This record gives sequence, structure tokens and C-alpha cells, in this order.
Amino acid sequence: MAGLKIGVVMDPIEKVNINTDTTFVVMLEAERRGHALYYMQQDDLAIRGGGPEGRYKKISVARAAPHYKITGEGAGPLGDFDVILMRKDPPFDIKYFYTTHLLSLVDPKECVVINDPHGLREATEKLYALRFAKLIPPSLVTSDMALLKKFMGEQGGEMIVKPLEGAGGRGVLYLSSKDRNVGAILEMVTVEGTVPVMAQRYLPEIRQGDKRVLVLDGEPIGALLRIPKENDNRANLHVGGASARGEITERDREICRALAADFKKLGLYFVGLDVIGGWLTEVNVTSPTCVQEIDAFEGVKLEEKIVDSIEKKAAARGKS
Repeated sequence: MAGLKIGVVMDPIEKVNINTDTTFVVMLEAERRGHALYYMQQDDLAIRGGGPEGRYKKISVARAAPHYKITGEGAGPLGDFDVILMRKDPPFDIKYFYTTHLLSLVDPKECVVINDPHGLREATEKLYALRFAKLIPPSLVTSDMALLKKFMGEQGGEMIVKPLEGAGGRGVLYLSSKDRNVGAILEMVTVEGTVPVMAQRYLPEIRQGDKRVLVLDGEPIGALLRIPKENDNRANLHVGGASARGEITERDREICRALAADFKKLGLYFVGLDVIGGWLTEVNVTSPTCVQEIDAFEGVKLEEKIVDSIEKKAAARGKS
């Protein structure tokens, strides 16, 4: 299709790892097809009299150093773009929350925002999975330390606790009733009973890997296993987990089918599911990753499917 004007809201581009970053490889594919790329950070966005606008840098990206080049600068209404990719990495903090409200003011007849900012607000990554109770392990969200201890007892004396705003494995803890520090740890993570956390049944299958399943337009397109180090319970790659080839199973497809209608309603077009032992543990919507790792294991180019979807949505804007 004719070249699109694509705005990308992301973290500082100079800091991305070009060999692993999903946003970068999608930008490479978009530019290869003749689309124009415009780079923005959250601080470049503003609302003037109800109209969302931004400062931007027109850029070109490449595998070879330097991995990006600024070819122009400007400012104007966000509706001037055909597509805006919201690819700011977690955490989902108050600044991110305000950014989704700003992007909600973009007229969808002029410009499609991916993922939809309304959906980003609704599907907070730790809590959203709770809507699908039959698919997730036993879970509890509370700041009450007595309830947390009782829950751990109900799960056989083991559980995982994680902060609701965390990402990338940060703050995820394994607790055992055999540990005399449980009380102190719960005081710390709940800030003495004032901040809710999520507790989940400990799944021993984590030793075989935490599977990331990438979902595009409701369909699984690839999977990657993240395997924790021997001395860690977290499988996230940037805390030391190892990657391995993942397989999309019938259980993964069952989970995707159960979530597909909700994803469509919320405009969650590109999503990452975390699955351990057949249980859905998290739904990642802000900035799903692992495309380059799956590409390497499978000999595919998932970014082509992602840009196909972007082009399709740009062509359909204003027609519904």
C-alpha cells in the first residue's frame, strides 16, 4: 500500500538493543516497505484546547551503526499520522496513564492507535487476567497480610507474590511457609499492609519454562520459552532467564480463543500472554516483546505479519 506516516511513542531510541527489541524490528520492516517513521517520547506529547499534538523526529533505522538517523524534525496534531504505535515499555505508572488519556483524544477516523489507549487502561497487566478466572492459577489481590498468609497455607505453603505495577520480573518473590522471613517480606511488599499485591499459587512447572505466546488480532503467531536460572524463580530474559524454542499448544489456542472477543472489543491487537504449565499468569499489552527471539528459533519474520496488520488497520480507519 502507499507509504504511511507512522508515529512511534517509545523509550529513548538510543538505548534500544537492536538485536532483541521488538519495536525496532517492526520499524525496520515498516521502513523497508516505504513507510515514514516519526519518533516520539511521552514528554513530546501535549493537548492544546482538546487537540492532541506532539513534537517528533523523522527517523531512518538500520541494523548497521548508527542504528538510527534523524532526517527531520517537526510538531503538529497527532491526527496527521496514519498510525501511532504506543510502544512505551512498562511500568504502567501515572505518566503512562495520562498518556493513554491523551492518545484517546486522537480521532480514529484520522489515525489508528495501536494498541487502543482505552484497552491499555483497562487491561492492566497483572489484574486483567483475573477476568478469566478459569484460565489462571489460584490468585489473590490484597494488602492484608493475614489473608496472604492464609492463602499461602491453602496453596500448600508456597506462593508467588508480585507488585501490581511491576514488569520484567522486578519484585516477583517466591515465598515458603518454611521461611522465617515471610512476615517481614509481606510487610515490605505491602508497605505494612497499605499497598495491594498479587499472590498466586506457586507453579513448579516454571522450572521447565515460562512461555510467552504472541497474539496478533486474536490469533497466536509465535511462542518462546523463558527458562529461569537454577538459583532464580524468574524466567524473564533481562533478569538472566534463558530462551528456548516454544511450541503453540492446543491449550495455548484455547486460552487465545477465550480472550479473543475481549481483545477485539478493547482494541488490543498485539498482545503477549505468559503461560506456565498451561495456566495463564499474565496478559502483556503495553509493549509485548520476543519477536526477534522467536524469529531466530523458527526462521520466520513475525514483524512482517505485524506490519501487515498495521497496514490493514490503517486502510480500514474511518470506514466502520
